[in-house]
Amino acid sequence: MKKVFTRLFLAVAMLAAVPAQAQLSFGLKGGWNVTNMSFDSSVADDSNRNGFFVGPTVKVTLPIVGLGVDASALYDQRDAKIGGEKVSQRSINIPINLRYSIGLSSMAGVYLAAGPQFGFNVGQKNYIEEESNFEMKKSNFSINLGAGLTLLSHFELGFTYNIACGKTGEFTAWDAAKNVVESTSDAKANAWQVSAAYYF
Repeated sequence: MKKVFTRLFLAVAMLAAVPAQAQLSFGLKGGWNVTNMSFDSSVADDSNRNGFFVGPTVKVTLPIVGLGVDASALYDQRDAKIGGEKVSQRSINIPINLRYSIGLSSMAGVYLAAGPQFGFNVGQKNYIEEESNFEMKKSNFSINLGAGLTLLSHFELGFTYNIACGKTGEFTAWDAAKNVVESTSDAKANAWQVSAAYYF
């Protein structure tokens, strides 16, 4: 928990240090996840699963033409099917993206965004079945790559690919007597995301 507060403090400090000429906008963001849970070996059904995310967001437009930063605190749920059971990863995710915007007109523009995302598991961490167990990590780190459209200076529609760096969890299967491990595999949860945001 101490690490969570330290990272949040650093993010706030970075926003407070921006030049006075920068434009600061607060808003709300929400969207849809399509998660692909991938394994080192074929030990489980890794089909795509739907999820969602929602939370407050802030955008800083720097006095340098086209450049900006956005950061959010999002409640994120991602689902996958592992060992015949639906597994839900519930996290608080903090993406911090560097942005480059191009104005198409006074009414619309496009942007590219990329940056790190810090995730903290706030849901169930262990899924135990008769002959298997899936254990999620308490925290994870990922990278966002995205693009989007800005409308009327207040609305944004974005598309992002979230790439997990390191394992999201570990799947272990054992024999019926539960005394011999038959297979162990690390899991990564990459996701396509579609988001909508409104800045006040």
